[in-house]
Amino acid sequence: MFKKVLVVEDFDVINSGIKIALDEIGIHHVDYISYCDEAFLKIKSAFLKGEPYGLIISDLSFENDGTPQQLKSGEELITKIREEFIDLKIIVFSVEDKPYTIQNLYKNLKIQSYIWKNRNGLKELKKAIYKSFTSSEFYISPELHAAIHPKKAVEITDYDLSLIKYLSLGFLQEVISEKLKEKGITPSSTSAIEKRLKFLKEHFNANNPAHLVAIAKDFGLI
Repeated sequence: MFKKVLVVEDFDVINSGIKIALDEIGIHHVDYISYCDEAFLKIKSAFLKGEPYGLIISDLSFENDGTPQQLKSGEELITKIREEFIDLKIIVFSVEDKPYTIQNLYKNLKIQSYIWKNRNGLKELKKAIYKSFTSSEFYISPELHAAIHPKKAVEITDYDLSLIKYLSLGFLQEVISEKLKEKGITPSSTSAIEKRLKFLKEHFNANNPAHLVAIAKDFGLI
């Protein structure tokens, strides 16, 4: 198991939970850092001393308390780490669930695991640590599986983009129906709109219309 771990997290209550989880799997040499700049310097210093970390566990978002920081997010920290320490194992532990963000970390920054910080997060974190130590296979929380294993690709039409755009403007389905009728766009019935939006939410693994709009923005569709 990993002998030395660095946790980059700025909430003490989360750190307490992580500490308990690491203790339970026999990891006791753990350092906790609240700032990304300091975390990178800690990683580099440990490497230069010949006492490198075996694993980094990092959040993605950090509160701005006024302390000047060059690296303002976990994603920026991980990008910086990968510039110098390409083989260092990294687990992201975050509430962030945007597919674009997860795919970037998985495909481009080559993290080992992505764990969603929810009620099962610490349990999944322990699984991810074990998986990262024993295997090169990527591990992700089951709830986010679709982010890296999307359903069969389908064509997103101009009609779909119009529906999402109207949603982003706060229009209800009845109003969207009237807007489509005014422009001569079919199908324009509320039932057809509801059916297509249901399909789009399922395809993009969106929880609700607002989530669908957010995902569409992440992918640059609107």
